[in-house]
Amino acid sequence: MRPVADSPLVRNDKTLVLAHDHGLEHGPKQFSGVEERLDPREVFEMATHDAVTALAVGKGLAETYYPSYEDDVNLLAKLNGSSDLWMGDPYSAHNWSVEYAAELGADAIGYTIYPGVNKEPEMFEDFRPVQEAARDHDLPIAMWSYPRGQAVKEHRSRDIIAYAARIGLELGADFTKVKYPRDKDAMAHAVDAAADNRVLLSGGSKTSDRDFLELVADCMDVGVSGLAVGRNVWQREDPDDILDKLEGVVFEGESADDVL
Repeated sequence: MRPVADSPLVRNDKTLVLAHDHGLEHGPKQFSGVEERLDPREVFEMATHDAVTALAVGKGLAETYYPSYEDDVNLLAKLNGSSDLWMGDPYSAHNWSVEYAAELGADAIGYTIYPGVNKEPEMFEDFRPVQEAARDHDLPIAMWSYPRGQAVKEHRSRDIIAYAARIGLELGADFTKVKYPRDKDAMAHAVDAAADNRVLLSGGSKTSDRDFLELVADCMDVGVSGLAVGRNVWQREDPDDILDKLEGVVFEGESADDVL
C-alpha cells in the first residue's frame, strides 16, 4: 500500500467513484426505466460532476468513450469482470492489462476478488501481477472485495465484511470496496480491520434518497473513506441532484437532513 492522498481519486481526503461496470456484470436489465443510459456517454457526462473523483469502467467503454472525456473524467480501469449468464462458482476473469490501461490514460486500477470461492487461490494469484504492475506504473489500485462461496453463510455479517476489508490491506490494494454489513458499528469494525487501507462503501441497489444518504452519512461517520456507487446515481431520474447531495455528505461532512 502506498500513500494516495495526492491521487486523482482523492479530494479533501475522500473518494467518490461512479461505477459503471453493470453492463457486463448484470446486463441491459439494469437499465430498465433509464434505457437512454444504455448509451455510455450519458454516464460519462455524469462523471464530469465535481463530486465524482473517478469513473470505473471496463475495457470496451474505456477504449470507445474515454478519449472524448479524458480532460474531464478520471479513469478507474476495471480490469476483470464476469456476466450474470455464468452459473458456476463466482470468478471474475482478467480481461485487460495494467499496461494497456496505462496506455489509455488510466488514473487507477480496479479489480474484483471473491474470497471464499473455490477459485480463491487462482483469483489471489491473478491479482498479484496486476498489483505489481500497478505499482510499476504508479497507479493506485482499488479492490472490490466480495466474499462468496459455500463456506460464507452470511456475506454481510460483521466478521465477513471486516475480513473482506482486511484482505484488501493484506493483498496490497490501496482502496477496498465492501458491502455494508447492515450495522454502523460493524462497518466501524471493518474500517479498523483495514488499518491504513481506505475502505469504500459499495453503493448497492437503488434505494430512496433519504435511505441512501443516511447510509452514506453513517459510514462516513465511522471512518469510511468514500464510496463507489453506480445504480444509486445513474438509475435516478436526476443523477445530478443526488450527486450534489453526495458532495455535501461525502466531502463536507453534512448529514442527510442537511442536504435533503
